Amino acid sequence: MKVLIVFYSMYGHIYRLAEAAAEGVKEIEGAEVELRRVPETLPEEVLKEMGAVEAQKSFAHIPICTVDELSSADAIIFGTPTRFGNMCGQMRQFLDATGQLWSNGALVGKVGSVFTSTATQHGGQESTILSFHITLLHHGMILVGLPYAFQGQMRIDEITGGSPYGSSTIAGGKGERNPSENELAGARFQGNHVAMIASKLAK
Repeated sequence: MKVLIVFYSMYGHIYRLAEAAAEGVKEIEGAEVELRRVPETLPEEVLKEMGAVEAQKSFAHIPICTVDELSSADAIIFGTPTRFGNMCGQMRQFLDATGQLWSNGALVGKVGSVFTSTATQHGGQESTILSFHITLLHHGMILVGLPYAFQGQMRIDEITGGSPYGSSTIAGGKGERNPSENELAGARFQGNHVAMIASKLAK
């Protein structure tokens, strides 16, 4: 049973969550996990101005995802930063190229899940995931979120990401905040939960 984690990360926050989700997947017997990143659409000079080039070197070893790889997975977990309450343009462009998969029903019945990051505490974490779900539903995927069985999303002793729609982190206005242990735990739980459900469906 194969789980594919497909992400876009500019400063590394989403990559950190993707790694944690992969750790959760590996806890399920018989589950294989592969990380893939979607193609960059911004010119390098723009990325330099945004201070993202050095950060992206930490995950440059992750292979670029091809559209055809999606159909080979039993479950796909998508990770995207928020852009004005929606997925980032890089992820949108990648998904817009999946028309052939849609016409063939290649993703029907596969498990789909989403995690995200925002600059601020109320920067569109839930709207990003929920609007992402629309695309997955059009593909006929089975949506899986982050159930309240993960008690970390109930915490009020610290500012933290995480909702029943999926795990998330708060990056800060300048990308200065790293994912907290609670947020990473949420991503691990989500990866484990997705893999468990996909494993049951595969049987």
